[in-house]
Amino acid sequence: MGTFSIWHWLVVLAIIVLVFGTKKLRNLGSDLGNAVRGFKEGMKDAGEDNTSPPSQSQQITSHSVEAGVKEKNETKL
Repeated sequence: MGTFSIWHWLVVLAIIVLVFGTKKLRNLGSDLGNAVRGFKEGMKDAGEDNTSPPSQSQQITSHSVEAGVKEKNETKL
């Protein structure tokens, strides 16, 4: 009596399908699949963000900032 037979699980599955309907179960399955896929992509993106160095366009040196300020000051004079 500790284990359930395949017939028990088939009856339980049939009752679930009758109660919820196939359309609602299909939607539930696709929503769950999309959630898992989104979670995996989020974990992949988070891992890539931590390991990649910043690109050259993101790197700003103090020299380039000073040159930009000097150019603006010279044009105002």
